[in-house]
Amino acid sequence: MSKTIRIGTRDSELALYQANAVKSQLEHLGHKTVLVPVKSTGDIVLDKPLYELGITGIFTRTLDIAMLNGDIDIAVHSLKDVPTILPKGIVQAAVLKRGNVRDTLVYKTTEEFLGAREAVIATSSLRRKAQWLNRYPTHTIEDIRGNVNTRLEKLKNTSLFNAAIFAAAGIGRLGLRPETAVNLEWMIPAPAQGAIMVAALEKDEETRAILAEINHEETQICTQIEREFLNKLEGGCTAPIGALCYIKDEEVNFEGVLLSPNGTKKITVQRVKKLGEHTDIATWCADYVIDKGGKHLMDSIKESTKITNVYSTKSLTEDQRLLFHEKVVAQSSDFIKISLNRIAPRLLKNEIENVVITSKNAVEALLTNFSAIELQFKNIYCVGRRTKRLVENRIGKVKHSEKNAKKLAEHLVEYMDGNQVTYFCSDLRLDDLPTILEENNINVKQIEAYQTKFDSLEIPNTVEGVMFYSPSTVKSFKQENTVTNTMIAFCIGETTAKEARHYFNDVRVAKVPTVESVIELVNKHYV
Repeated sequence: MSKTIRIGTRDSELALYQANAVKSQLEHLGHKTVLVPVKSTGDIVLDKPLYELGITGIFTRTLDIAMLNGDIDIAVHSLKDVPTILPKGIVQAAVLKRGNVRDTLVYKTTEEFLGAREAVIATSSLRRKAQWLNRYPTHTIEDIRGNVNTRLEKLKNTSLFNAAIFAAAGIGRLGLRPETAVNLEWMIPAPAQGAIMVAALEKDEETRAILAEINHEETQICTQIEREFLNKLEGGCTAPIGALCYIKDEEVNFEGVLLSPNGTKKITVQRVKKLGEHTDIATWCADYVIDKGGKHLMDSIKESTKITNVYSTKSLTEDQRLLFHEKVVAQSSDFIKISLNRIAPRLLKNEIENVVITSKNAVEALLTNFSAIELQFKNIYCVGRRTKRLVENRIGKVKHSEKNAKKLAEHLVEYMDGNQVTYFCSDLRLDDLPTILEENNINVKQIEAYQTKFDSLEIPNTVEGVMFYSPSTVKSFKQENTVTNTMIAFCIGETTAKEARHYFNDVRVAKVPTVESVIELVNKHYV
């Protein structure tokens, strides 16, 4: 090749080391080269937007644009920093023989902190953090940023840090590995860690042919498997994923890991295939991780990075969460806690003619204290479809049910036989039902079956709508949160909505008193 190959590189010390390694190998083969450090993309003009070209990598974007713009012929990267899908028109043309793949722990004086309950480890890598906390759950991880020199200096000067984690290849290539450094053989590295990659334009066949001469085939095979595993798992999501592949005795050995960001959940996979029969190894391992709970874990990680716009004051099941519209990012927790009371046997000694049950909690309280046979009720009246279903499945037939307590009270006044009801209720029950009945000369015997305790928390300030399921959830919410003028209350029924109207300007009521109907109400707003 007669022309000089322009080698694009970032201008950090480590990037220049990697670019010079490529330069040296190309010049050894007789090719002319020149380094072109690229600093900024601000003055580069392209015909198409970056997103149309698929330019995404934070560490590779500047060089991608420079190459597409014709300012450089090739670009040199740490392969672990390169997105698994390259921009249109750019290809991986070579990968050099891999360096040390391991992560390295650099500590200040001694390793005694490893046996201590409390220690502070510095790293900004999500993967390193998750694996460290999985192994040392009581330790604390602190962010540390900057190039290798800067991070080593911060470790030295920050009294809080016991140690920091680095890529062994990085500190080794720069000759900065201190005596107080030890490789973490148990920690699975980032996919393609320790490998230097050279990218070129797909249409530049002459340059690609030259780069093929410095390509290390074994490293290419192994890093390709690791990156394919990463690609099949991540789906555009940044997650704690590790992968390591190596060839020994004509066999391809692979080990992969996916963790939750806090390290509490960990899914590992190992696979060995004969060289030449290894093409499906990444797919097999990714599918294995997904089947072992990886899909749920990845979905959770993706959701955690989104901005929450709806909050449920009752914990939602996985099936319920799947019902939300794609524009809804919902979190949930129980804003009230239920404590079942002991009900004295003497209260149910004789058959009770008219019984009122307005919640499933009252049903659970009754069945905790008595067997179904002991519950001698002649006429059972209840509120809500699900309460009715639970009563009929576990106690006996329901004579009549209504959507809310007020409507049930009105029905009882009109149609009930006798002039007395026994009402199994909470300590925080509303007055609607007993007030209406007593105003109409019906005696109400109230038995406190359970206690409702507020257990509110402060919700994110991005929340636009709150889902409520009882007046108590509204009251609990208000203990820790301020209602904004634009916030919407999505309510399970009219009784709940009545309480919400004390605080919310926009209150919406579900068609039927079920969680699914409240979700439908939310979805309708976000369509």
